Amino acid sequence: MSQRQVLQVFEQYQRARTQFVQTVAELATRPQNIETLQNAGVMALLRPLLLDVVPNIQQTAALALGRLANYNDDLAEAVVKGDILPQLVYSLAEQNRFYKKAAAFVLRAVGKHSPQLAQAIVDCGALDTLVICLEDFDPGVKEAASWALGYIARHNADLSQAVVDAGAIPLLVLCIQEPEIALRRIAASALSDVSKHSPQLAQTVVDAGAIAHLAQMILNPDAKLKRQVLSALSQIAKHSVDLAEMVVEAEIFPVVLTCLKDSDEYVKKNASTLIREIARHTPELSQLIVNAGGVAAVIDCIGSCKGNVRLPGIMMLGYVAAHSENLAMAVIISKGVPQLAVCLAEEPEDHIKAAAAWSLGQIGRHTPEHARAVAVANVLPLLLSLYMASDSSEDLQVKVLPHDSKARRLFVTSGGLKKVQEIKAEPGSLLQEYINTINNCYPEEIVRYYSPGYSEALLERVENYQPVL
Repeated sequence: MSQRQVLQVFEQYQRARTQFVQTVAELATRPQNIETLQNAGVMALLRPLLLDVVPNIQQTAALALGRLANYNDDLAEAVVKGDILPQLVYSLAEQNRFYKKAAAFVLRAVGKHSPQLAQAIVDCGALDTLVICLEDFDPGVKEAASWALGYIARHNADLSQAVVDAGAIPLLVLCIQEPEIALRRIAASALSDVSKHSPQLAQTVVDAGAIAHLAQMILNPDAKLKRQVLSALSQIAKHSVDLAEMVVEAEIFPVVLTCLKDSDEYVKKNASTLIREIARHTPELSQLIVNAGGVAAVIDCIGSCKGNVRLPGIMMLGYVAAHSENLAMAVIISKGVPQLAVCLAEEPEDHIKAAAAWSLGQIGRHTPEHARAVAVANVLPLLLSLYMASDSSEDLQVKVLPHDSKARRLFVTSGGLKKVQEIKAEPGSLLQEYINTINNCYPEEIVRYYSPGYSEALLERVENYQPVL
């Protein structure tokens, strides 16, 4: 056998390996093939190819593994049990940028499914290598590493702390300053994932100087970047007054209000969430939002969208109103009550109705004047019908029913109970049933007192009364 014939055997073997990994990687993109691949023992066959002498085969094998692991936690578990992670981590530090991207993709695909799988990635020493990748010259490698770190961090505080301890945060903050939009998106998302778990973790992100850089990107034209930036700022601001004030001090107002008019629904939602997280802390922060025109802007935003996109804005109005009479009046003056009434009437989801009912309660609970503002919006019959509806959730019913004596008192002093007694309902009708339900919240003599004709009846009794001398 000639030398050429001998070499041909190796060439054929290489072509076969190449074709195998490329075909598996392609097949793994379609969900209907996954089970067949799994049953055929594809994991065990791909594993040795991660150490193949041909770089292209290594990379494609890693890509195929990533696609498989991404599909479900069983396959991700198979990657862990097959001792594939140590190989990936070892190669991640040694190989070229194409392999690094593919290997980081596998780590992300495994880590995303559960805290246990993410912990397996931490245990095999992947964090240090991923952090080194954040300093890579290639932005694609940085992006892949940022993505993997974010997916690990998002599960819980311990995993986030592990990411912090590996030194990722300062490098992620550098990544959000890079020119590549995709890298900035993923790095901002990772910072959000770290920040969300605790004030301490959020403080770590703040200490690395993240807020100023995030705040500068609020007006970036890229919607996906804005989503992540607003999310990260929300996750920082939610934890404490100090952190919320730091976000505000980055001069996010009034620029963040422009995001409430964005064409992207998630940008709107995340902007509303950020404003809500700031507003709920103190009356002073809420007042700052009012002064910036934030309440009116949020009300407009609620009117321009539907469903869960509305929810943070609805709750923000409740948080603002809860702080003080003046802030509740600011919501009333900005026509927040009619908009909340629309949400109450329009939204099919109970949790959104419950939020609207809660916010209306926060507005109306301060004084008779506040309660009257809620009453004149014709909210009360709607609230009552929701309470009576058999398909309303318990949470919604609790939000609607005035359980506390102060709320019942305000309902009387604002003229609500008197108004209810003036409603002419057919005996036995659903409306009459609603009225009876309200009346049952009060002593009988109070209901009689506010019933039409009661004063005349009293006067008649006075006239007919014969004192005993």
